[in-house]
Amino acid sequence: MPIDIEIAQSCTPRPIAVIAEKAGIPEEALSPYGRIVAKVDPAAVPSGKQGKLILVTAITPTPAGEGKTTVSVGLADGMTKIGKRSMLALREPSLGPVFGMKGGATGGGWAQVLPMEAINLHFTGDLHAITAANNLLAAMVDNHIQQGNPLGIDPRKVTWRRCLDVNDRQLRQIVSGLGGKANGMPREDGFDITAASEVMAVFCLASSLQDLKARLARLQVARTFDGKPVTAGDLHAEGAMTALLRDALQPNLVQTIDGTPCLMHGGPFANIAHGCNSVIATRTALKLADYVVTEAGFGADLGAEKFLDIKCRQAGLWPDAVVLVATVRALKHHGGCPKAELNQENLDALRKGLPNLTQHIENLRGVYRLPVIVAVNHFVSDTEAEIALVKDTCAALNVPCEFCDGWAKGGEGVKELADLVCRTVDAREKTAPSFCYADEAPLKDKITAVAKRVYHAADITFGAGVLKQLADLEAEGWDKAPVCIAKTQYSFSDDPKKLGAPEGYTLTIRSARLSAGAGFIVAFAGDIIAMPGLPKAPAALNIDVAEDGRIVGLF
Repeated sequence: MPIDIEIAQSCTPRPIAVIAEKAGIPEEALSPYGRIVAKVDPAAVPSGKQGKLILVTAITPTPAGEGKTTVSVGLADGMTKIGKRSMLALREPSLGPVFGMKGGATGGGWAQVLPMEAINLHFTGDLHAITAANNLLAAMVDNHIQQGNPLGIDPRKVTWRRCLDVNDRQLRQIVSGLGGKANGMPREDGFDITAASEVMAVFCLASSLQDLKARLARLQVARTFDGKPVTAGDLHAEGAMTALLRDALQPNLVQTIDGTPCLMHGGPFANIAHGCNSVIATRTALKLADYVVTEAGFGADLGAEKFLDIKCRQAGLWPDAVVLVATVRALKHHGGCPKAELNQENLDALRKGLPNLTQHIENLRGVYRLPVIVAVNHFVSDTEAEIALVKDTCAALNVPCEFCDGWAKGGEGVKELADLVCRTVDAREKTAPSFCYADEAPLKDKITAVAKRVYHAADITFGAGVLKQLADLEAEGWDKAPVCIAKTQYSFSDDPKKLGAPEGYTLTIRSARLSAGAGFIVAFAGDIIAMPGLPKAPAALNIDVAEDGRIVGLF
């Protein structure tokens, strides 16, 4: 059986001008990056159309894999196959997962976005630009202190961290400025991965270049000796940061194997940041297509919650339907089936794991009042009895369910799901958003609402000093900000070992911090960290370049 990269390399992408014409993008809006990739100027894209927005999310992730991006790509291709004008709006991959353990973000099999090697590696350099802008601000903070410190920054209260788009646990906590006066003032410092940085969040939530600049100016980097916040605007850093990000802010136009246009742009992590592609790319796609398929990172408790409560709240968006992706294998894992036995029929484990699926369904319908369609990413190991059990479970909840074969057949294997989704959104009237909490609720209550309504925690514990942090943020005018809970992606709870649909547990919030430019409060639950480490056998060990220059070993 061919692997993803071999399938991708066997395909001949169409010239990007052809894809742009298919999408209705005028030539003057394109800045080609070679023959098959281009930047798109959103200001040069004609407005008037307002497409339907379909959010693709998933059950709680497992080592068995769910294939959310594969289903997203297959769904858009399936829409193309049945004669619909569709478009994808996806996130760019971070090098951390690419070289670590999760893999890339271009789909799989015959439901992939091309060129998969370029997208999964440097692509158009957007993440490098974000890294550079973040670290320029860090350098300007330390330089300000070194050059007389007219703002009175307390070096012990510098909060702005550097970033790097590679998993490197050694850099989580460091001491910088060693080596004497000429090298700066020694202080504790650290790195986050670029996808978890606030600049990435700002980049993806900005509605325009000027909005980006204003958000960058609001970034809080430190406190003065008398406790006042210091911003990037105080350091006059926002102009140079915006200059570094100007070209990156234009979405990237690529294509699927089947030739469906895709805007791939931005890549925040959903277990730490808000986990959605850029607002600019989503809005641009909605101006061009009748149906726009987008996805949110990890499970629906993380990515979909943040898509709805943060991105949609800020951008004035709301999906017309949600596609919830699952696999029989992943549901059996949630039911306690060992990974080595997932290819064997196990109805008991599947039955025990199905509550994870049903709890996500109940959240999306009950909390957010959205129509839900279950898409089961089909594996050859799925048995007739297992397929019937999943379908019967969905039928009992009156939730439509389709098995799809995008990996093996591309859009041809997802036509039934595509037709179902299009019929669902066409028949649905636009409704007002239904958020998990109100803007006016105290920050503590917002965190509690997500914990209890979405995670199904019985109680919530705030660590030492957290409630004071929240009270101080409210006093400084951030009382109406949404909350972004950073927690493990492997469980509804803050304990990755609690599989299925745990209830009756206590969620622990250990700290909170402001993301002023992004406009939300990050609350850290459990042991989640913003700089992952490489696994014992990282994917980087398998990646190489063949004698003819082809990338090999990339999934």
